[in-house]
Amino acid sequence: MSEFNLNVVLVEPEIPQNTGSIGRLCLATGSTLHLIEPLGFEISNARLKRAGLDYWEHLNVKVHPSLDAFLQFLPADAPKVFFSKKAGRTLFQHRFAPGTYLIFGKETAGLPDSVVNAYSGDTLRIPMYDARVRSLNLANAVSVAVYEALRQLDPSIGEV
Repeated sequence: MSEFNLNVVLVEPEIPQNTGSIGRLCLATGSTLHLIEPLGFEISNARLKRAGLDYWEHLNVKVHPSLDAFLQFLPADAPKVFFSKKAGRTLFQHRFAPGTYLIFGKETAGLPDSVVNAYSGDTLRIPMYDARVRSLNLANAVSVAVYEALRQLDPSIGEV
């Protein structure tokens, strides 16, 4: 586990390959992966494990029965950010803290509007420079966010 202890939260992920890739990213960065049910696949799904290769057994993963249960699980002062294309601020305008929960919605629908509205002050977007692109692949979006947070938190990240 890294000293920065980032937490990646996937709300109702649907595609096992994305979750497997994100699991590998979490292991590589010392992050914890939180999965919010219902999942669009079985954790034992072969496609999930194939995407995560043989790393899955080493991953720190926690499964929560619902988004409400997850939000109740969080300490009141836990730093958290929600990602939505509807957010006004970008992740580059945010200062990440160690232990931040990076919360992403499902591939086909993103986060529910009720969540985006309730946490509008904590909601960020990843900028896209071509309006024809509706969204990034979930695994790509998580990668961008995790590494931006690490870039801010770890002064040695740019060293060779």
